[in-house]
Amino acid sequence: MKITWLGHSSFILEDSNNIKVLTDPFDDSTGYKVFSGNVDAVTISHHHFDHDYTQKITCPNIIDKTGDFNFQNISIKGFPSYHDKVKGAKRGKNIIFIIEMDGYRLCHLGDLGYILSKEEINNLKSIDVLFIPVGGNFTIDGKEAAEVAKLINPHIIIPMHYKTPDLSFELDGLETFLKYIKSGKYIDKNYLNLSDDCKNQYKDVKILDYK
Repeated sequence: MKITWLGHSSFILEDSNNIKVLTDPFDDSTGYKVFSGNVDAVTISHHHFDHDYTQKITCPNIIDKTGDFNFQNISIKGFPSYHDKVKGAKRGKNIIFIIEMDGYRLCHLGDLGYILSKEEINNLKSIDVLFIPVGGNFTIDGKEAAEVAKLINPHIIIPMHYKTPDLSFELDGLETFLKYIKSGKYIDKNYLNLSDDCKNQYKDVKILDYK
């Protein structure tokens, strides 16, 4: 399967049958190019401008709530969580999605704002690819993200929701996360093709170029 980073927390996940799932689409105020086109499903972790813009998207399945969803051999499960450290009192709720495609388990943490509990971690087992916010300010910061990533223990980690030259508002960059996770491989492209050997990797950090 293929993972393409559009910027911020937005990815296109495409399986071997060309079924496409889009995560957390943003509007043009983020500074990134807005996605427009057809996809088979959209997951929305929470309704903020940089995660829920669907006006230019044609899609039969928009998933913005917790629960179990299945279509065309793809399974999506949404788990409740929070956008802050005070159980949503400051920034509201957040949905963590586990997406199963082509035999891979992918976990998108959305705008997670706190360190997950042991019980919550138990819902996120056997993850092949983890999409994790690392930029702080509105989410967990780089140090906290490294702790969460180690608790989930995926095969591949893809950081997201951090400062880039195009982003229009302030977040931390990658530096703190990489300091605490102690690994990271820059990929000079905005996509990653998964193969079976990813299941043999241990917390391998892939840093995609969004352009």
